[in-house]
Amino acid sequence: MKILLTGGSGFIGSHLRTALRADGHALRLAGRQRPATLHPGEEWVALDLARSTDAADAAEWLAGIDVVVNTVGILRERGVQTFAALHVDGPRALFEAALQAGVRRLVQVSALGADEEARSAYHLSKKAGDDVLRRLPLASVVAQPSLVFGPGGSSTRFFTMLAALPLLPLPAGGRQRIQPIHIDDLVRCLVALVTERADGRRTVALVGAEPLELRDYLQVLRRSMGLGRGWTVSIPAPLVAAGAALAAHLHGSALDSDTWQMLQRGNVAPVDDTRRLLGHAPRPAAAFIAPEVAADLRRSAQLDGFVPVLRVSIAAVWIVTGIVSLGLYPVEDSYALLRRAGVEGALAPWALYGAALLDLALGIATLTLGRGQGRRWLWFGQIALIFGYTAIITLRLPEYWLHPYGPVLKNLPMLALLWLLFIVDRDAKEIGA
Repeated sequence: MKILLTGGSGFIGSHLRTALRADGHALRLAGRQRPATLHPGEEWVALDLARSTDAADAAEWLAGIDVVVNTVGILRERGVQTFAALHVDGPRALFEAALQAGVRRLVQVSALGADEEARSAYHLSKKAGDDVLRRLPLASVVAQPSLVFGPGGSSTRFFTMLAALPLLPLPAGGRQRIQPIHIDDLVRCLVALVTERADGRRTVALVGAEPLELRDYLQVLRRSMGLGRGWTVSIPAPLVAAGAALAAHLHGSALDSDTWQMLQRGNVAPVDDTRRLLGHAPRPAAAFIAPEVAADLRRSAQLDGFVPVLRVSIAAVWIVTGIVSLGLYPVEDSYALLRRAGVEGALAPWALYGAALLDLALGIATLTLGRGQGRRWLWFGQIALIFGYTAIITLRLPEYWLHPYGPVLKNLPMLALLWLLFIVDRDAKEIGA
């Protein structure tokens, strides 16, 4: 069977790509960027759903295709990557082109909750795209997965990080109901939907073995990672809502107002469709993490929880230093230090206030700059600046090395922690996280 797969570089799409290839299907991978590796039986075509709003844009890639599978989806809008473009307009062009090309079947990977009760922008856009497909006279299935657990998944990383914290923060008590499905079970269900011969149009819910409250799910993940039962603290809903609104402005955050709204609504459904497609019950959450990977996942989750604390701590050092230098510390005393360091006259105010503003800028950037936006250069720049400050103090104010509060010695752990952040971001880029 020849299959056109969109979103093959994403979390679900990449796992589905591997499974379809292993089953012997020929794949035409449609995406913005050419994959790093093309295996035998695969080809790539350039197709950007965010910019392809006309059926003619997709038609030429559908010759000889039996089934189209669309796995494209985003949880956060960014630039031209909007919900309307990627969930509605682009898919509409793809679906209409598939109809014109005589494609036998189309599988749309949507999301559980994209229904008549949808309220979030994400769910509403997914439903709008699904409805476009449902109206076409084309054999199709809308697959609606619940929360998906698996290596490389952003929600997996977020929830394992929460589960590994010393104190588990439970939004509004953690009573929200979810029904996570393992990526392997989801992929086998999707492969079955791709290869089945059923006609008509239908929607299937793909969920895990049983519903769980969020607080119980986190405890299950803790046990699977080899951690004891965690102490919990309930975060009042208004505080969670405020934090979600703030987190929406942080690049890479898994929490925003939309995801908080979706979590409050719950994410559960009957397991019948999943069991039928698998031929057996899906694996329970307690079996998501294999014993042989538990230790590595635990260390990774603990590091993920530590890194935000580390970033906030380093940002606080820069921001407080900048504020203090702007006037909280006696200005004349600051000028006296600058004179001893060889900076005086008209240059002194520029040095004092310029350095203070630079410290503030570094602190704000540490909090807000996202991975892929030059953050590794931010760590490198801070390291270079601390080395510069340390060199000046060593040459001009060497007595600070022997100060009882160790103001210069404290640069050493700062340098080590900044290097850790540099390594974490570098490794994350190399693995595509």
